[in-house]
Amino acid sequence: MNGNHVPCIAREVDVLPVSAAALELLFKEQQRFLNYFFDNLEYLAVEEFCKACLACKGAILFTGIGKSGFIAQKVCQTLVSTGTKAVFLNPTDALHGDIGILSREDLLVLVSKSGATDELLRLVPYARAKGARLVAVTSVRGSRLDAACDKSVHLPLERELCPWGLAPVTSAATQMLFGDTVAIALMQAKQMTQDEYAMNHPSGRIGKRLMLRVADVMLTGSAVPRVPPHAAVMAVLGELTAKGVGCVLVVSGGGALLGTFTDGDLRRALQSRGAQVMSTPVEDVMHRTPRTCTSSAKAIDAMQDMELPPRKVAFFPVVDEGLLVGIVTLHGLVTAGL
Repeated sequence: MNGNHVPCIAREVDVLPVSAAALELLFKEQQRFLNYFFDNLEYLAVEEFCKACLACKGAILFTGIGKSGFIAQKVCQTLVSTGTKAVFLNPTDALHGDIGILSREDLLVLVSKSGATDELLRLVPYARAKGARLVAVTSVRGSRLDAACDKSVHLPLERELCPWGLAPVTSAATQMLFGDTVAIALMQAKQMTQDEYAMNHPSGRIGKRLMLRVADVMLTGSAVPRVPPHAAVMAVLGELTAKGVGCVLVVSGGGALLGTFTDGDLRRALQSRGAQVMSTPVEDVMHRTPRTCTSSAKAIDAMQDMELPPRKVAFFPVVDEGLLVGIVTLHGLVTAGL
């Protein structure tokens, strides 16, 4: 063995067993610490903070370092999605140019458990020079950050769940609770509607359900299975198979919907008329009063209407002002993410 080689010695680490009973005690202790937060939160201070946010003519900028910084970013995302302009400002980057985003119309919220974070304290005089109003959100009363800002909000903290009181787990939870609850309070104060909320979430299921119209998901043009009323059932089968939506739409020369013909209609016609039905005009065996929708209807409404009793359907002809403009299918609505 080379004399310079130092062998790697595996170090055994003692691991205490985890039990459901021990976990229950831990979660209940965290619950007690959070109850302390709720029981001691000064709601008048929170009210003043919310009013300052509502009165802000510019943007609300949140800043923080470490875990408080991550939470500040998350709270900004909640605020933006619920109708309040908010931006996260990294305090270190702010001192190297990013403070240029700050103006006298803005509100700067500095989040710190201790209120003694050096990066935030260094930022304060420069933010004040830009004319912005400053709010400290801390868990230590009388901190340097509280004293340096125009307003402060105290987030009561009995102690951290960490056995040494070091890991900021309870304080982080209270910061998140505070920020997200304020976001909802501002959303309610602004009377944000469900449709406005959906506009901020166009790719999510909520947004799709509230925003997508039948026109956005319907089949149009050559994708629509359409046949004239005089076409023989035999000739209709080609269109029924080729378009793959389980039906054909019987349409007049002027573009009006006259009826529908489905796989089920074909089976029933064969049972009642036999093979001779194949030479029968489709208008003689079509369904003359199909349920329809308009292109401007919400896609989710069309989807729910398709499933209404007593007869569920898998498609709706789309008719605007008496003329067929397309077809929407249940499969297409499900594929769209509704």
